[in-house]
Amino acid sequence: MQNNQPLTIPSFIKSLEKKPSDDLFNPWYERDPHHDELTDAPGIRRAQLQYYLTERLHSAKYLMIAEALGYQGGHFTGIAMTSERILMGHQSAKYGIEPRHVFTSVPPRRTSRKEVSEKGMTEPTATIMWGALTDLEMDPYEVVLWNAVPWHPYKKEKGLLSNRTPTSQEMDAGLGYLQSFIRLFNDVEVVAVGRKCEASLSELGKTFTAVRHPANGGAPTFRKQLKDMIRRR
Repeated sequence: MQNNQPLTIPSFIKSLEKKPSDDLFNPWYERDPHHDELTDAPGIRRAQLQYYLTERLHSAKYLMIAEALGYQGGHFTGIAMTSERILMGHQSAKYGIEPRHVFTSVPPRRTSRKEVSEKGMTEPTATIMWGALTDLEMDPYEVVLWNAVPWHPYKKEKGLLSNRTPTSQEMDAGLGYLQSFIRLFNDVEVVAVGRKCEASLSELGKTFTAVRHPANGGAPTFRKQLKDMIRRR
């Protein structure tokens, strides 16, 4: 990506159209032929990402950046570490996560078929992340979630409802997009959620705070580090 051109949220989202590998799913410009309910699913996901980012453009204090989109989260919502069940309000009673915490410009929409999951897809990382923000009484509009590899890496042999670790080439390809994403926001603390993102931010020469990724038993450490981080600010 060219870093010397004026950057806006719409132009940034447009830049995501070109993915670096056929082994990545692009939720904003590709339709999942087996699992999307609507033909305009990519357009819905683009719009939801734009509302999410725009509503935080002047309020963001933290950019929390993890590894890559997952099939249970951004694959169907267009928003990193955010699941359909969060958007549709199915995690408000248990976790206190409301759809209005994500965006309010328009009513949120799911894009997956109900045959895939009746109440919409749910992602453990998304639930832990948003639940932690709620428990710590953080303003969700001061936090922006993103990934070092913005697209969804999947296993070809298992299909689009699978995840895999991004390759080193895919991590390298994501660097320019990560740089541009950070440029969208002013006076923010950049937070690396997991080691893969730490490596990317180090490669870019960015100053950041590192926290444990909440997956694979890391949730307690993640919550404690998040709490310590906001106390320091």
